[in-house]
Amino acid sequence: MKSRYGLEIRAAANTDAQGLCDLLIAAGHGISPPVSAERLDALRQGPGTMLFAAEGGPPIGLILLHWYRTLEADQPIAQITTLLVAPTERRRGIGRLLVKTAAQAARVAGCGMLELLAAPDDQGLLDFCSASGFTAVGRRFVRPLRKKGPST
Repeated sequence: MKSRYGLEIRAAANTDAQGLCDLLIAAGHGISPPVSAERLDALRQGPGTMLFAAEGGPPIGLILLHWYRTLEADQPIAQITTLLVAPTERRRGIGRLLVKTAAQAARVAGCGMLELLAAPDDQGLLDFCSASGFTAVGRRFVRPLRKKGPST
């Protein structure tokens, strides 16, 4: 999908590993190109999609979306686990366009609800969620599935 401003939203490809790596590093998340290539490939195999925003060059934004079923819902739920726009590209509507495109992909996949995971200390993302029509619901708890090695 191409906007009138030359911004393109497209599915991730294996050739995007370096661009993904650069985008994550710019946002403060270190990852190596081989690891990003591996993860891209694994993510493309699962139920969901990864979309990039680009303007004729490397990605400047991404959204990672998964869908899953629950006992409570008739339709699958689409969950945004990553929404990222390069710091220098923020406040241009790229995040909104990524969410809009992801919502469309979720509807095509038969999903009935869109949720976005946001860290409670990421005030910018929390504000974005509120401005984009998301409503805060409940709390989330996590725990590792494997014990860490012996401590010294």
